[in-house]
Amino acid sequence: MIIELIILIILILVGVLFVYLYNSLVQLRNRVKNAWSQIDVQLNRRADLIPNLVETVKGYAKHEKTVFQNVTEARAGLMNAETVQETAEANNILTDTLKSLFAVAENYPELKANENFLELQSQLEETENKIAYSRQFYNDTVLMYNNKCQMVPSNIIASLFKFQEAEFFEMEEIKREVPKVEF
Repeated sequence: MIIELIILIILILVGVLFVYLYNSLVQLRNRVKNAWSQIDVQLNRRADLIPNLVETVKGYAKHEKTVFQNVTEARAGLMNAETVQETAEANNILTDTLKSLFAVAENYPELKANENFLELQSQLEETENKIAYSRQFYNDTVLMYNNKCQMVPSNIIASLFKFQEAEFFEMEEIKREVPKVEF
């Protein structure tokens, strides 16, 4: 009778541990999804600002069609990205094209003084800061989730239920600086 009771208690404890580990993996996976959606919101916000910024600069720099086309194509690339890696690469391309857009804007003093341009510039800078924060939060969450997927004993549950490790949102080494948007 005592041996049966001990076995029952052990089975209950194993069951509770199993449920706890499974639920913690689900919770972390959902946190990763939530953190990614926050990055997506900020990237979309930035993408929504870009057409207004391009139109404002176009009014002053009509002969810079290549720059405007590149920015528009880079924005479309970001909007069409589906995976974390594709989004990171599209984000890097967009950052490069924005640098060239702001380089064009530097040649037009009246544009740099335009109130609409200054407001768009400020919103873009604020959005870049939010993207950086969201990226850090996402990567921290991915780290916790991936650790849980790899560490004993939760890795057993993760492999049984096919919990896949999440990708980090990384930038290329040369792209690690925020685009300079001040004049």
